[in-house]
Amino acid sequence: MALLTVENLALGYENTTLIQELSFTVQAGDYLCIVGENGSGKSTLIRTLLGLRAPQHGAVTLGEGLKQTEIGYLPQQTEVQRDFPASVREIVLSGCLGRMGRRPFYGKEEKRRAEEAMERLGVTALAGRCYRELSGGQQQRVLLSRALCAAEKLLLLDEPVAGLDPRATDEMYGLLRRLNDEGVTIIMVTHDVQAAMRYADHILHIGSNWFYGMKGAYRQSSLGRKYLERGGERK
Repeated sequence: MALLTVENLALGYENTTLIQELSFTVQAGDYLCIVGENGSGKSTLIRTLLGLRAPQHGAVTLGEGLKQTEIGYLPQQTEVQRDFPASVREIVLSGCLGRMGRRPFYGKEEKRRAEEAMERLGVTALAGRCYRELSGGQQQRVLLSRALCAAEKLLLLDEPVAGLDPRATDEMYGLLRRLNDEGVTIIMVTHDVQAAMRYADHILHIGSNWFYGMKGAYRQSSLGRKYLERGGERK
């Protein structure tokens, strides 16, 4: 059974439909990049996969015992969030909130998960630092650690390298590649189509037309050829 199945999905808002009749499946261990023009519905699709937005039509089904609270999510950061006055440890621990039910305090299991996540992402030494004092790359590592606290099998990321310098961007892509090699399934929205073709194994292109399949097939498709020739998303 697939980890995630999308069937005949239609997405939009009010009287506008952005995506129609979208169907695809994500298997455990996949690395899927979602590309497309600005305003094509990429972030809307991510929120729908998370159960935060209802589709106009169709269904999203989770498999292999996966629960919504076990999906790690790394959203796009806002300026307000970058200035958040909390410690790194507090932010990473907050990724465990969905696991706690009605308990008001973190237990040993949540604290253990947070420590393991920080260790995996190389931010243990930053645990006592204030989040807003960190560099952009360090902040993204912290937020990815937070997402790992929730994730059992699946990470959803919305433009995870936006605003990062080239070195921090390469480091983030390297971390995601390593996590995927360790068995974490990744679904990532990106405007960087060249990175998508370098790191992903599957591509989902959405817009007035859509494509889903292996990246080699995308490269040969008419939709993929046009998008790659143009260099990706128009700024």
